[in-house]
Amino acid sequence: MSSPVKSRLSLCDIAMKLNRLSLNHGATGNCSIREGNGFLITPSGISNDDLKENQIVMLGMDGNPDQQQSNELLPSSEWRFHRDIYVHRPEVQAIVHTHSVHACALSVLGKKIPPFHYMIAVAGGKYIHCADYAMFGTQQLSDNIIKALGKQKACLLANHGVVTVGKNLQEACDIAEEVEHLSHMYLQARIVGEPKVLSDKEMDEVLNRFRSYGHWEKE
Repeated sequence: MSSPVKSRLSLCDIAMKLNRLSLNHGATGNCSIREGNGFLITPSGISNDDLKENQIVMLGMDGNPDQQQSNELLPSSEWRFHRDIYVHRPEVQAIVHTHSVHACALSVLGKKIPPFHYMIAVAGGKYIHCADYAMFGTQQLSDNIIKALGKQKACLLANHGVVTVGKNLQEACDIAEEVEHLSHMYLQARIVGEPKVLSDKEMDEVLNRFRSYGHWEKE
């Protein structure tokens, strides 16, 4: 497990990277990393471009600030869904939430993204589902995200944005970038017509291949 200092620096780096990639802007979005019996999360109302490690907030799984917290900054208003994902998904070590343009555009349709491209499998399933709308920062939104995310690594949030999870911050960031790329392609394809989607069998084959990705298999 990485040290709390390293984890804080990693959160700052990823938050700034999300802005550079135009997946977020200003103080939009948030990210977190599991740490000990709680999690570290980006603060509320501070631009990602100006984020410093001493501004990262440590929360327990009860949502209360760590007693040794060195600052009085508020955690992101979205801390509830971060906490709930960590509770429901023990394997998740990091979470990224973005307001990327094309994925947000799709989120206002309130529909899942179908398997129009094999890289949909990067999210761990045959579709990228969309959580029902609820006010940001509420328990209802968190409940909706848990349902839409299931065991996968990404979901849209209706009229809001995207949530991705991973074994580390880099994986969660990479998935957020890929979801935005897929969303852009899907929107472009729909200008021309209704995209052809891959069958369940074809997606099963892709998912099986993804599970061994990076491992040499001679055919």
